[in-house]
Amino acid sequence: MKKITLLSIVITMSVLASCAAPKAPLVTELPKPKIALVLGGGAARGFAHVGVIRALEQEKIPIDMIIGTSVGSLIGAIYANNPNSFELEWTAFTLEKDSLFDYGILNALTSMGMAKGDKLEEFVRTKIATTNIENLKLPFAAVATDLNRGTRVVLDRGSVAKAVHASSAVPGVFAPVDYEGRLLVDGGVLDNIPIDVAREKGADIVIAVDISENVVNYNITNLVDVMLQAVNIMFSENVKYKEKEADVLIAPAVGNVAMLDFSQKKRCMQAGIDAVQMAVPEIKRKIEEWTKKKQSREKTP
Repeated sequence: MKKITLLSIVITMSVLASCAAPKAPLVTELPKPKIALVLGGGAARGFAHVGVIRALEQEKIPIDMIIGTSVGSLIGAIYANNPNSFELEWTAFTLEKDSLFDYGILNALTSMGMAKGDKLEEFVRTKIATTNIENLKLPFAAVATDLNRGTRVVLDRGSVAKAVHASSAVPGVFAPVDYEGRLLVDGGVLDNIPIDVAREKGADIVIAVDISENVVNYNITNLVDVMLQAVNIMFSENVKYKEKEADVLIAPAVGNVAMLDFSQKKRCMQAGIDAVQMAVPEIKRKIEEWTKKKQSREKTP
């Protein structure tokens, strides 16, 4: 009888204690914006994109999708395949001019460009194990231009290598890419920082990277230099009308790096890191503003 009474007392006290103990407050996770990183074109200046991605990673600013034009599509695709900035940096350091350009006199005489682009596609296939865009770890799209129709083309499915090639096919330097019955050239012809593509794909916050700043170039000595300089001017001009659409615009100080100067990798990467570090307060403010607005909408009946 004593055992039963003692057991009853213990059970009663446990029940009372559990009732008296304050309940832990429910933790609700804050809503998170979908952040898009838009990487513009600019040939060798594209090494700045690597620094940008590395700095964003270090600051723990998430990248939910990548939209790229020209060299931005190349760097973006490599990262979308393996979202690791140190691996991206390692891969970028293996990239040389000869990795991308297969110039030939015969090409210039028999085709519509001085380079075919086979080397560029081979580089992509070698560095990116994933064959199709839809299977990349991060949502990704490359932007090209339909040469016949003068319209923007968003490549978000199919061959990664072919999409990067088409997006990077600088007119005159590379032959246009025949893709699904369309002749495609560099996306920068129409839109060098395709912010609107990111919006169309549901981005809440767009961080755009412009590497077309400063078109001054006194070292123009051959036909390729002429074509690249003309394209650089075109890129820079169309960016002026698009950049205001970004939530945050990052412009690494790489303006006096020549389009084909692959000797400035470290400098460009550091310029990307520096530019992000300056932009971090603004990025975090934009995220905070979006979160507050989202919470306010959710509370409104």
